[in-house]
Amino acid sequence: MAAEPWSDAENDLIVADYFAMLADDISGRAYTKAEHRRALIPLLENRSNGSIEFKHQNVSAVLKGLGEEWIEGYKPAMNFQASLVDAVQRWLARNASWLHRPPSRHRAQGWQESAQLWIGPAPTLSNQPPPLELEQLLHIARKFDVAGRDERNRVLGKAGEERILEHERSILTDAGRRDLARRIRWVSQEDGDGAGYDIASFTPEGHVRLIEVKTTNGWDRTPFHISRNELAVANERRNEWYLMRLWNFSREPHAFELRPPLDAHVTLTATSFEASFH
Repeated sequence: MAAEPWSDAENDLIVADYFAMLADDISGRAYTKAEHRRALIPLLENRSNGSIEFKHQNVSAVLKGLGEEWIEGYKPAMNFQASLVDAVQRWLARNASWLHRPPSRHRAQGWQESAQLWIGPAPTLSNQPPPLELEQLLHIARKFDVAGRDERNRVLGKAGEERILEHERSILTDAGRRDLARRIRWVSQEDGDGAGYDIASFTPEGHVRLIEVKTTNGWDRTPFHISRNELAVANERRNEWYLMRLWNFSREPHAFELRPPLDAHVTLTATSFEASFH
């Protein structure tokens, strides 16, 4: 006999428990998943240990779609109920500071130990998830405007730019170009956001690198916002302009670069229009 669908109350319990574990996981505090499951069993409606574990995996999948980090020990499991997405959103609404938490201390120490990032290949059609899985994840991202949320998160954006700044300085220093490393400018902090890029750097050969940084705590395919001005500068200075996409930022930052024209790599969708009078 098939189990009854999970109620909102049950979903709220499983989501709260998941975030408690995730907070410990991110902070490096010890916790036991089995103990968490045992504590949940008497609070739920005849749910087995296995069903609770699978529901935790469903929460991982929802968080992946929301562009958030998840517990690595709970591999994302798809085909979750829409009500679980609502439960995650309820938890985030009650705990708004979660999405605006500052970089953790242990990660900042890691930056000092290894300033250079791993720069990997950009996502392509050949390595994307199965179509149904991808559509479910992107549907969540669109429904809850994950790209807009990341864009409005000033703490996340600033931390990502700082991380790329250190990466660029390390690359040039290791190449014996301390002269160029000293000339790197954090344009968005020094001059404001209107330049169309965040960091003015250089290649070891001395060529200009104008870097726009887009940061998310989510996976590599999390959508992002890009402004009309940024696109214009990308097209005008396409030999110098780079988009650096930082992902999995809160756990173990990875990155890839995109070069103009951007529509060769991503689908650009208008999300707002300017209205002018006739």
